[in-house]
Amino acid sequence: MSDGARSVARSSGSRVTSTQAPGLNPDAVMSAAVEAAGSDDFGPADFVEGLTVLCASVAEQAKLNDIGRFALEQNIVGGLANRLRIHDWLNRNPAIRDEPISAPLVVIGLFRAGTTFLSQLLDQDPANRALLRWEAADSVPPPSPENYRRGPRVDAANEAIEMLESLNPQMRIVHHEDAEGPTECITLLGQDFKSLTWEAMTNVPDYSRWLLGADYTSAYAYHRRVLQVLQSGGRRGRWTLESPNHAIALPALAAEYPDAKLVLLHRDPTVLCASACSLISTLTGTFSDADHTAYIAEHWTDLLAESIDRSEDFRHAHPEREIVDVQYADLVSDPIGTVEKIYAACGQELDEQGRAAVTASVAANPKGRFGTHGYRLEDYGLQAGEISDRFAHYIKRYDVPSETSRA
Repeated sequence: MSDGARSVARSSGSRVTSTQAPGLNPDAVMSAAVEAAGSDDFGPADFVEGLTVLCASVAEQAKLNDIGRFALEQNIVGGLANRLRIHDWLNRNPAIRDEPISAPLVVIGLFRAGTTFLSQLLDQDPANRALLRWEAADSVPPPSPENYRRGPRVDAANEAIEMLESLNPQMRIVHHEDAEGPTECITLLGQDFKSLTWEAMTNVPDYSRWLLGADYTSAYAYHRRVLQVLQSGGRRGRWTLESPNHAIALPALAAEYPDAKLVLLHRDPTVLCASACSLISTLTGTFSDADHTAYIAEHWTDLLAESIDRSEDFRHAHPEREIVDVQYADLVSDPIGTVEKIYAACGQELDEQGRAAVTASVAANPKGRFGTHGYRLEDYGLQAGEISDRFAHYIKRYDVPSETSRA
């Protein structure tokens, strides 16, 4: 373990261990990760503060059930172990630090506005290189072109997904990802413990408040290191990345990737809020038997407002940085045309091979193939009129069409 990480973990852990469930404190999970990875160099110690706040918030607020305690501990230890393996691989292969990450195309949000669908479409183009779910959590050794989407690690990741969805089949309907398909960047940001991934698993108000004030610089530096490691295996291309988490951390993202092409999706806030509440209720409800409905409704509505405000602030502060705006309605009605629009705005062209692949994917994956995701604002104590009023400026600014009848 690096001296900085060891000393910070020891001092931080001593402050919070007394209030935490056995095994879920910084020292314990870091020690478990060292044992799992066979390495003790976590790299820079910036991650320890977030880990410490998360552990304390989980112990005091998440009200996890047995499944939740096990799953969260496994995810924390697994994320730390991957971080250890990344730094060990970099230490043994220092030339990887010179790998260029050039002009990535980054879908920055908004959450529940079709970002997953868009990332799946972009992944179809052979010229692109997506971050895949399995490799985000199990990055070393980096995949080769031959085992990029198949092999024992992919199979193991799919088995884990199937097990989780068997515990709560609704999860497959609300938000399904294949291990060999694209995933959000929150997994990598989570390995620096500055990520919404932990809020998707648990309801942790103290960690959430800390996260909104956190400096994401170290998280995006780590993010780049992982991408460098992954592409060093030989599977290259234009990186296409996605996460609504980016919307609340745009200055750090832009500083790390100054040539990134940014895409922002827009959708009726009444639907975004209802869908987000349904998603989080489903995910966290697997891991806690407590009623977190009121917190989920307030927090995720506030987070949507924060995401919009921070995106607007970034635009005003950086008028030289173009953000490509995309309406969810256009993405759904004309997915091929929407991809072409994005490419054109980024100075690229969707060639015939890419077009054929995207077209085939749209045909093979109709919306609702795993079932219909139903949600209502009223189930969370929210009212469409109040949401529309709160986000009236945003709706007018981007001419967002109403979908109130579906919320």
